[in-house]
Amino acid sequence: MAFYGERWRRNPAAFSETVKLVALGGTYALRNGYGASYGKARNLEPVLAAAYDKALDQYDVIVMPTLPITASLIPAADASAEEIVTRALDMVSNTAPFDVTGHPACTIPAGLSEGLPVGLMVIAKRFSDASALRAAHAFEQTLGTLPCPQHK
Repeated sequence: MAFYGERWRRNPAAFSETVKLVALGGTYALRNGYGASYGKARNLEPVLAAAYDKALDQYDVIVMPTLPITASLIPAADASAEEIVTRALDMVSNTAPFDVTGHPACTIPAGLSEGLPVGLMVIAKRFSDASALRAAHAFEQTLGTLPCPQHK
């Protein structure tokens, strides 16, 4: 956090609109809610991690779509703040849990859906990064060369 906090003050223009808006929203929530939402979220982290640990006690890896939606257009340069944040946050529901649980996850191209790229995410036990990478490599070898996305 110190790294980003220092960079934020030195060169805020280097951050994307999404990062700026999420940071502002988080700051607002901390100042006006006294950190209650953050505290609740941190309290749920061990429960979430335990649920993934339980699944990974039975399986070597978990495989799932990287994104819960298909590829979409980047919001226009003049898009509203609401549209920018909504678009960005629509995409993180499958990936964000692993930012807090500590489970290694990686994504690989898995093919196309209606001409647009689809990603496959591989999740492994905590501290088993090599397992996720080996499984991802095996999938890549099995899938072979994938077609290029269609440009629209």
